Amino acid sequence: MARVTHFEIHAANTGTLIAFYTQLFGWKFQPWGNGSYWLIETGPSAEAGINGGLVPRHGASPSEGAAVNAYVCTVHVQSVDEAMSKAFALGGTLALPKMAVPTVGWLAYVKDPDGNILGLMQTDPGAK
Repeated sequence: MARVTHFEIHAANTGTLIAFYTQLFGWKFQPWGNGSYWLIETGPSAEAGINGGLVPRHGASPSEGAAVNAYVCTVHVQSVDEAMSKAFALGGTLALPKMAVPTVGWLAYVKDPDGNILGLMQTDPGAK
């Protein structure tokens, strides 16, 4: 079976998204190669999860209301409500409101300042 081992975020302004994800999740960014690509460390290698990269966007940013045409990554958070509030304070916007995923937890989708959609998931077996 093939597993996802890396993700990429496309950015019109890499500095803006580096600040957004650093402040929202505490992710660490390090330039790689010729300086236009950034490696993203999302957490300790001993924990479950994957790392990724940030790359300059080649083309237009996603248009409002357009269908998603990429994988959407979901990040485990302690509180969906707190993560949404923090995302909004950092320039993010709502993509889909918080909803229950019965017996799993709470899920919401937000957009980063560049319009990329990401999921926020809070574990709660009692979610209904």
